[in-house]
Amino acid sequence: MRYTFDFASLQEYWPEFLRGALMTLEMTVIACVLGLVIGVFCAIGRRGKRKWLATLCGAYVEIVRNTPYLIQIFFIFFGLASAGLKLPIFAAAVLTMVFNVGAYTAEIVRAGMDTIHPGQIEAAEALGLSTPQIYWDVILRPSLERVYPSLSGQFVLMMLSSSVTSQISAEELTGVANSVQSESFRSFETFIVVAVLYFAMAMLLKLAFHLFGQAIFPRRRRLGTPL
Repeated sequence: MRYTFDFASLQEYWPEFLRGALMTLEMTVIACVLGLVIGVFCAIGRRGKRKWLATLCGAYVEIVRNTPYLIQIFFIFFGLASAGLKLPIFAAAVLTMVFNVGAYTAEIVRAGMDTIHPGQIEAAEALGLSTPQIYWDVILRPSLERVYPSLSGQFVLMMLSSSVTSQISAEELTGVANSVQSESFRSFETFIVVAVLYFAMAMLLKLAFHLFGQAIFPRRRRLGTPL
């Protein structure tokens, strides 16, 4: 059996592919920024002295890390709608991405914070630094610098995982691909194009994170440490 590729028939759908790709990047940027904020505060909460807060943050992380991403999307979109809170598709998709990436970010950041030697914190306290100063200058900034490659990798993975949001009809790249292949009847070609676009976006994000890391972590750049 021979198959004849026909990519020319997809030319008219390029605006839709690009629209889907842009929405994927938009969802990813929003989710990663908010997920980083949640992850940092959750990591601090898990290491804090308030047991109830540490337990709450730990439960959140374990629930997210041990349930399928697809189930989380269905719970937020269909479950909340059943409870009377119907979210727009875009909002539900982004909220699920934030909910998911926040938990993984929390563990990455917490692992970085655990590398800080207690002696450094004691020295900062002896110098009279305030608690916010200690957390930012002594704990958080060095921690983020050390785990930055893992964080950026997790964010790229989140972009690729956003394809699952097509299951609630989010019009991101995979959702657009589903529509295109049903109209053009060129499923193989459609998903080859989509795979290439995802690869290009992943490379673009990796480059962006690399340049951003060089800008905010000049010490790593001077030492030649890969970001």
